[in-house]
Amino acid sequence: MDFKKIKTETSAVTRQKDLFYKETGNIYETVVILSKRANQISSELKEELNRKISEFSSSSDNLEEIFENREQIELAKFYEKLPKPSLIAVHEFLNEQIYFRNPHKDNSDF
Repeated sequence: MDFKKIKTETSAVTRQKDLFYKETGNIYETVVILSKRANQISSELKEELNRKISEFSSSSDNLEEIFENREQIELAKFYEKLPKPSLIAVHEFLNEQIYFRNPHKDNSDF
């Protein structure tokens, strides 16, 4: 998923707690779902950023030479402006874009 195209708030917003009950029926289960999805998003963004930064790495490792690379600075600024993974997870949950299941509830039928 392309997290750069998601239009969500970049800061915390007060939300109605009833919206978080409608799919799970349990606020704690919703928090677990959101935290797991936020961790997934965070790791994907980190891998993508590391790939892009590795393109800028130099072959010589000299501590005395520090290069200011304008492209690398712009890349860092872009990733800093992205919404936090937890806000993206909340946005996806409220728009029903997250698939989740509880194996304990699925197995209780047997």
